[in-house]
Amino acid sequence: MELQNPARERVYSIDVLRGIVMIVMALDHVRDFFHTGALSSDPLNPETTHTALYLTRWVTHFCAPIFVFLSGMSVYLMNGRKTKGEISKFLLTRGLWLIFVELAIVSLGLSFNPLYNIFFLQVIWAIGISFVILSAFVYLPWGAILAIGAAITLSHNILDSYEAQPGFQPSPLWALLHRPGVALPLFPGHIALVLYPFLPWVGVMFLGYGCGRVFASDVSPAMRRSVLLTAGLGMVGLFFFLRALNVYGDPLRWDAWPHLSQTIFSFFNVQKYPPSLLYTCITIGPGLLALAALEHARNRFTAVCKVYGSVPFFYYVLHFYLIHGLTVVAFFISGYGTDQIADPNSPFLFRPIAFGYPLPVVYAIWIFVVAVLYLPCKRFAEYKRSHRKWWLSYV
Repeated sequence: MELQNPARERVYSIDVLRGIVMIVMALDHVRDFFHTGALSSDPLNPETTHTALYLTRWVTHFCAPIFVFLSGMSVYLMNGRKTKGEISKFLLTRGLWLIFVELAIVSLGLSFNPLYNIFFLQVIWAIGISFVILSAFVYLPWGAILAIGAAITLSHNILDSYEAQPGFQPSPLWALLHRPGVALPLFPGHIALVLYPFLPWVGVMFLGYGCGRVFASDVSPAMRRSVLLTAGLGMVGLFFFLRALNVYGDPLRWDAWPHLSQTIFSFFNVQKYPPSLLYTCITIGPGLLALAALEHARNRFTAVCKVYGSVPFFYYVLHFYLIHGLTVVAFFISGYGTDQIADPNSPFLFRPIAFGYPLPVVYAIWIFVVAVLYLPCKRFAEYKRSHRKWWLSYV
């Protein structure tokens, strides 16, 4: 079956930025599997971290929100090629497909546990459920969707005070909406671990959809750059203003520490799970500035990043299996035995709590992973450009 709609003209800057965050994202996942202490300590804790470790973790904050935001932008760019009904149907079916992929394929890549004792609800789940919700709202004008996204992003931290009350116990629906880290029982011996409550991510998706308007054909490059710079600087400015007040926008308050570096660590340690208003501002804001800067950037670096950004779903799924496969090899090389494959304190098979290497080794493995995935991603991107199969829209 062939696609009836013509291929869309891909936006170079969007693909490049998406590729950059996909590359950086792999660093965080390599760190999870290979760094000593990754499963037992917080790399953002000012009391125990150091600059290199803090930055290694903090720089990956950009990945999920920009990934979700750009997904919303890509949906807006379907307008003109598809009817609203076609877009809605596609979002519904692709959203349900992504939720299935999260449960059946990504969870297995993370755990390597064929019994599926834990289903991980992460960013693919968040994008999937956001697509499903957007499928009902896509009939609204883009400005209305942008306003809804802004309202969710600005207001959802009001729920923090309610959640902070002594004895608060989230219901399953509340956990799915806004409370991370909750293990929802499914059936005996199996749970769904909610890592990405979806309400704030719906806000980010809707923001991306609304901001996709700046890439419409009737918007000049100069106007687009002006809007991106203004919005990006505005979000960064809002972050510093609200963070300095230390009153609203993030449940993690910052404190003055004995050393300046620790105080800076505390100031920038904003909540990702779920993404707070301040987290969204300090990640999406620079992302908008990057879109403005990348529009006319054409060099070897951007060309390489564009390869990964052209096939993000393919890269995302593949990189988990590659990283975990390398973990299995390192597990046996490090002298562990088959009786240590499952650690009761670790959700990942072949990844004991005590397992790991220093940070330089983590960076070497990260570079290797990204390099190995380049050729498969390039070949698949070329295949997608030259074929119009319906199923390619889902991968």
